[in-house]
Amino acid sequence: MRSPVRRGNGELNASSSTPGSEKQPQTPPLLGLKGIVKRFGEVTAIDGVDLDIGRGEFVTLVGPSGCGKSTLFNILAGLLEPDAGGEIRLHGEPVGAGGLLGKVSFMPQRDLLFPWRTVLANAVLPNEIEGKPRAESLAKARAMCAEFGLKGFEDKYPQQLSGGMRQRVALMRTFMFERDLMLLDEPFGALDSLTRSLMQRWLLGIWEHHRRTVLFITHDIDEALYLGDRVVVMTARPGRIKLQFEVTLPRPRAPELLTSAEFMALKRRLLDAIEEESLKAFSGHDE
Repeated sequence: MRSPVRRGNGELNASSSTPGSEKQPQTPPLLGLKGIVKRFGEVTAIDGVDLDIGRGEFVTLVGPSGCGKSTLFNILAGLLEPDAGGEIRLHGEPVGAGGLLGKVSFMPQRDLLFPWRTVLANAVLPNEIEGKPRAESLAKARAMCAEFGLKGFEDKYPQQLSGGMRQRVALMRTFMFERDLMLLDEPFGALDSLTRSLMQRWLLGIWEHHRRTVLFITHDIDEALYLGDRVVVMTARPGRIKLQFEVTLPRPRAPELLTSAEFMALKRRLLDAIEEESLKAFSGHDE
């Protein structure tokens, strides 16, 4: 066997491997983005976004207002085409943004419940669009109501629900649309702080049970750290990936974790990155 050679970064690398030492092929990320750009006229919303999301991972995305988070969300939902030159891969296979439509489930900031439909009827809407049997879908939604805190409210209308309950209906509808990747765009942003905290804990319980892959957009630093396996920080416009790091907090996550020394250290790191970009956005900085 030939001697190992040293790379420039000091890492040892054998030029030929010993028998049985070959690396197993790695599973590709569920979603892979490379060089994603989107311009609106003379304004560049996002510029060269590279991001991989692994199967079952809960990734939170934060950044200053106007950094392109919602633009990226709309691209990944299949609602907006990026400019030419970038690459999107789903399950390791290249796909156009339009090809993502129907392959991911997504929930925008507003719950968008139809006021003339009951809780169950709103929840099964994606299944109806797919042409699934209505009776089967209703039975499945009814069975999920207890898990989503909606037992006893199956036949109520949106105007009869609290804000938190409306969001749970919208999230159940998103889960009913069974896709590997879920996009959640600030689903708790309009809720009061106590309801928001309860919803965060509830969502973690749901996620730990179902283990769907989640990309969760938020402006809230505590929320990003409390929910995420990994936090991704975007720059001020044009939006790029400034920083991403693993959240090394144990799961399941109890509320008291929010005041722990480890949480505060991660929060300080995240605040430093966000504040720098927020100042750029506030001063009208645009590269």
